[in-house]
Amino acid sequence: MKLIAVVLAAALASSAAFAQHKHSSKGPNGGTMEDVAGVHAELITSGSTVTFNVLDEDSKPIKAAGYSGSVLIVSGSERETVQLAQAGDSALKGEAKKPIAKGSSITLMLKTDKGKSGQARFTQ
Repeated sequence: MKLIAVVLAAALASSAAFAQHKHSSKGPNGGTMEDVAGVHAELITSGSTVTFNVLDEDSKPIKAAGYSGSVLIVSGSERETVQLAQAGDSALKGEAKKPIAKGSSITLMLKTDKGKSGQARFTQ
């Protein structure tokens, strides 16, 4: 019984350490923000273009040099993976084959210049 309690406590502690908090506010460019890999990522879409602005805790742009990532875009039964490339000093950008539909689920996989990685899910 003690072993079960110890395992349960360890599982809860580790899940809390990896938990991400949700942002109720929009980012500085009007997009939805999520925490991922120790930074804030702000999603902006326009047509088939998906852009993630990389921000610090104060929502100020940080350099995205050395960052890499991809997104999985799911709309109904359609799925597409898009590689992201650096765009400007503090953004990653990619092009989908089709315009991104309202209500699409967009999952960001991000790796920072320091090797920290994570995922965040957005709904367009």
